[in-house]
Amino acid sequence: MEIGFYGAAGGVTGSCHLLLAAGKKLLIDCGMFQGEHNIDEENRAEFGFDPREIDCLLLTHAHLDHCGRVPLLVKRGFRGEIITTAATREITRLVLLDAAGLAAEEARRAARYREHRGEKAEEALYEITDVLDSMDRFGRAAQYGEPLSIAPGLTVTFGDAGHILGSAWILVEARENGLTRRILYSGDLGNRGKPIINPPTPAPMADVVVMETTYGDRLHKPIGPSVEELREAIVAIQERGGNAVIPTFALERAQDLLYYLQKMMEKRELPANLPVYLDSPMAISATAIFRRHPECFNPETREQFADGRDPFALRNLHFTRETSESISINQTKGGMVIMAGSGMATGGRITHHLQNNLWRPDSGIIFVGYAAHGTLARRIIDGAKTVRLFGEEVNVAAQVFTIGGFSAHADRDELLSWYGDRRPAKTFLVHGEDRGREAMARVLKDRGLAVHMPMIGERHRLD
Repeated sequence: MEIGFYGAAGGVTGSCHLLLAAGKKLLIDCGMFQGEHNIDEENRAEFGFDPREIDCLLLTHAHLDHCGRVPLLVKRGFRGEIITTAATREITRLVLLDAAGLAAEEARRAARYREHRGEKAEEALYEITDVLDSMDRFGRAAQYGEPLSIAPGLTVTFGDAGHILGSAWILVEARENGLTRRILYSGDLGNRGKPIINPPTPAPMADVVVMETTYGDRLHKPIGPSVEELREAIVAIQERGGNAVIPTFALERAQDLLYYLQKMMEKRELPANLPVYLDSPMAISATAIFRRHPECFNPETREQFADGRDPFALRNLHFTRETSESISINQTKGGMVIMAGSGMATGGRITHHLQNNLWRPDSGIIFVGYAAHGTLARRIIDGAKTVRLFGEEVNVAAQVFTIGGFSAHADRDELLSWYGDRRPAKTFLVHGEDRGREAMARVLKDRGLAVHMPMIGERHRLD
């Protein structure tokens, strides 16, 4: 048996892990690299293994850094089965179609630039047809806690990771040469304070654990005070007559915020007729997918739906799919909550809303998620006086709020709680920056456990 690391090893994005066991080659996730230098080059590079030799792809969840290179895998020859939960399958289709559209747009822009320089244009990483081809590879839908047979001597079990709708940790049980090994992949684990979906189920016993460490060195703010901070920020902006602009991740964060806003309005902590715009076609579609998968909800949310009380149905909520509808939002001076992607303000409709509101002292920008180094969101959070948008310098006069308790990731203590008192023969720490991995490694080593922090391209025998 052998394990290999081809992404999210020495960084946070591009999750991709190879497992050779029971005569089969399994891939766990095939994600896109994001936010780093030479990012396009990294995503176009060879995988480090032959996609044609992979028998099965196990997908933990539908975030782009875990599923974003699946169409490229298929394009380069993968013909095996993709197994994931039903909710993840639906969201993956949505995410990949959006990514293909953005890739095509970026390719056209790059082609014009290269043409002006007399250089050969480069094709998009993949196209919509590649996404549709990859969706044909999806086979059985995994259900939490129910083992699936991949091949003789090889079974997989998906457990609830509590990260986003349909997310899972994956336990692989492999029997080879009379020896059975249990290899556990955490995927991305969720924050226990999330309002809609269940918290992560604890890690089962395993011989080898591959665990994420995104927040392995820190704790999150409690969710209660964070929700109150959000309310206070919106009220303060409303009193000035400006707009509350919230860069929002389309998956989970948008739905969580709608849930909290509805609760505030029910309690009359915010006006029931407060105009709220969800200006994100992906977030709108994702919200519809949420409604179709109550099996992923916690008991309180399931009961709310059963009673006919839709937690996403605000009285004055506007879904804006069309570009013309998005543009019209900015014709109103103030008094709105505008939620739009991307969450790190790296592109999408949020950039237009920032262009129209950053310079206004009466407006406010509310950041409720992680902002990677080098992103527009991080520059604004770090106090930039001006930012460049659409070729012009825009003054940052709006009040900037940063609220840290809404993370979809487990923090240090939640990671350790999921891990429990397990004593695997080996723990591999992935999906984290150096400080997160090193902090978690110190804790586990203090318990006398064998810990390794792999880098991309490493392969290890599981003796």
